[in-house]
Parts: sequence; structure tokens; C-alpha cells
Amino acid sequence: MDDQDAFLPYSSPTSTRPLLGLTVLVVEDSRFACEALRLLCLRSGARIRRADCLRSARRHLQVYRPSVVMIDLGLPDGSGAELIDELARTTPRVGVILGMSGDDNTERMAMAAGADGFLAKPVHSVASFQEMILSHLPADRRPSGPRMVNDEVIQPDPIAYRDDMAHVADLLGEGTDERMLDYVAQFVAGVARSADDMALAMVADALSDVRSEGLASNTVVAQLAGLVQDRLSEKIAI
Repeated sequence: MDDQDAFLPYSSPTSTRPLLGLTVLVVEDSRFACEALRLLCLRSGARIRRADCLRSARRHLQVYRPSVVMIDLGLPDGSGAELIDELARTTPRVGVILGMSGDDNTERMAMAAGADGFLAKPVHSVASFQEMILSHLPADRRPSGPRMVNDEVIQPDPIAYRDDMAHVADLLGEGTDERMLDYVAQFVAGVARSADDMALAMVADALSDVRSEGLASNTVVAQLAGLVQDRLSEKIAI
């Protein structure tokens, strides 16, 4: 529970809203992924706060104490594993610390840093989201008695995906800094897979490959920039 919420009446979890009374801090740079998590929290009864980088998250944690912190491993100003390690060592400890990534290979990194669990993105199942958090909560914070399993699959607003594409376009427009290209490759790959945009994900993976092999990346960067502009030019039905 947030320090700010300490003066509010405590809400007990119910069978249909098992996360009622919890506040979830989501440290996530993708608006599309964060929109999915917002909907999952809404369906589950939890409040949500968002930080889009390590600096913002640390500033937030100086003021509030959330019940659950969900941390993306690939952030613009560093690895989410750094924050996981900090929180795992802090006393009193946050109730639940979860790592997140679209790259399953980072699960070991998150767990080694001290995470209680790992969520592989995309996360669209309400039941899976709830179970991941509930399984790490103390018994007195879980709903008592039988719990209704919510088999709903949420659909994030496509405008949030467009926002992510605009962010990538801005980054690419600023130049081709080496560190920035590595960040763009992993960011786009994760967001594209969350949106089931496999054509874009494949080009992002190709950029990661040429970067890791030390090859020239201008052609792949141009291809990626073209696909991003195509997404931005597409009309979204509202």
C-alpha cells in the first residue's frame, strides 16, 4: 500500500477482484505494454502507478511504497535488474518484485537479481496476471475462499502502439548513437511481439543480430525506420 494511501480505508480482496487494496508500480517504457498492464490491474482491483525509466522509478519510490513492483529488464537508462537488486536488498522489502521482458532469456538475470517471479511479455491473460502476483503474496493479502478464475484476454488500445512507434521515430531521428541503436532494437522487438506485429519484430531482431556481429547497420536501420513510418501513417479506427 502507498504511504499516501495509509489514511484510506483498507479494501479487502474479493473473489472477483483478488488484487483489491494493492498498488502496483509498473516500471515500463512501452506505452502499449503499460496499457495492457493498466487494464489487467483494472480488472483485478489493483491501483497502478507508472515509471518509464530507472530514474523515474527511484524518484517515485522515495515518496511511495507500492505493494508490488513490476520491472521491465530493458529500460532507456539501464537494466531493470539494477532496480530489482536494489529493491530486494531494501528494508522493509517491497511485498512482491517481478521482472518482465519480451526476451525469455532474461528471466535468469531477473531471478539472480532477487525478483520473486518473472512475467514473459506480452501479458494479456487476466488469470495469469492475477496468479503470478497472488502466488507471491502473504496469505493475509489473498482473497479467502474460492476464487473466480477470470479467463478474459485484454486488448490494449492501438493508439498506445502508435505512441510507441512515434517514440521510436523520434529516437531514430536523433541520430544513430551506438547505445541508442541497441536500445531501439530491443524496445521495438518487445513492443512488436506484444502487438503481434511479426514483420516489425523480425527487422528489430535483424538489427540486434548485425549489432552483435559488429556489422554495418545502416541498411537495417533504414528498413526499420521505414516500417515505423508505415505504422504511423496507418489510420486507426476510433
